[in-house]
Amino acid sequence: MKQISFLFILFSAVLYSQKIQVLDEDNSKAIANARIVSENQIVYTNEDGFAPVSAQNKSFEISAPGYQTQKLSAFRNVVKLQAKVTDIDEVKIVNVNLMPLFEDLSKNYHKRYYDEPSLYDVTLKSKSFNNNQLTMLVIAEAKMWTKSNSYNYKDGIRKNYDNILQMQLNNVKYFKKKKEGVFNSKSNDFNHADMGDYFFNFEIQRLIANMKMKKSKTIGRLLGEKGDLQQIGINIKSENGIIIEGEMEYNKKDKVITFYEVNYQQSGYPPYKKKNTEGVEYYFQLGDVWVTFDFYKKDKTYVSALKKTEADNFKITHDGITDIRKSSTEMIYNTFSKSDKKGLEPKVDFSKDFWDNVPVKEDKETTILLSQKEQDFVNGN
Repeated sequence: MKQISFLFILFSAVLYSQKIQVLDEDNSKAIANARIVSENQIVYTNEDGFAPVSAQNKSFEISAPGYQTQKLSAFRNVVKLQAKVTDIDEVKIVNVNLMPLFEDLSKNYHKRYYDEPSLYDVTLKSKSFNNNQLTMLVIAEAKMWTKSNSYNYKDGIRKNYDNILQMQLNNVKYFKKKKEGVFNSKSNDFNHADMGDYFFNFEIQRLIANMKMKKSKTIGRLLGEKGDLQQIGINIKSENGIIIEGEMEYNKKDKVITFYEVNYQQSGYPPYKKKNTEGVEYYFQLGDVWVTFDFYKKDKTYVSALKKTEADNFKITHDGITDIRKSSTEMIYNTFSKSDKKGLEPKVDFSKDFWDNVPVKEDKETTILLSQKEQDFVNGN
């Protein structure tokens, strides 16, 4: 399990006539990453709180971490969500034993999350920063096929990736790239852990691996509870110097994690040598990584809605010069359907950069909007 104790980083509207903005009811600030489910399609709000929706949709369910879910029977341009509030007089320190919770979920993963062959329409969004300057933005549409919606360790270690997950790049909506920095740190070192990062069961095993180290310390706290939903805080100080902090939403009736967001603080781990695509050595210093998984219930089981990673303060040192890298990659599962297919054709070659694969040019309705900052970057402002 040693190789998965750390977290490594891989890697408007045209046909829509409506867009929704989601705001905080108390201060009218935009809520980013609010989920909107409408007639079997999922979209998320951008940094300015906007998301595109089809003019044909008539019902919407809007939710965001820390806010009360709101259901609409008709379209509204602006939706304001109420924050979940806990009466301070009722707050008590309640510890949660995290190890049996995660071990139970890992053992019964296939019973609680959808585990049959599936086909998704997904939207991929990736951004890179060098020394706090935006250097790359790409938004693309793709199809994703997965055999069981979970990571198979046997196939992964044997590099039988096509038995686990296949992707097809359909259309690149936006792609702009500036000079990345003083040194090319790209490497061709895709491995089984990179494939595992697509799946929540792999993340659970990584968390358990850190918790099981001899000198690791784990604290779980109940932060709030409403009906069957519990908000639980996570704090792990791993023996290898990594601090893992975050929160999750746990459905105690169904025994599933419906929302999960943790921060791996890895800067305490010493730098090590890597090689780029030209074979040049450099020093690589791990930084902080936020990992987010979001699920929704469909037909009595749970299906993926969002997978996101955000990395900050990763350091690349070569020839006495250090670049500080920051990035984010998110995958929104816009549509879900059951599949009996063996996979996709053509499909992405994971051995090379994802964006170097050739799109099949299947243009669809836009499911993501650029924020104002992103639009300025695309326009060269």
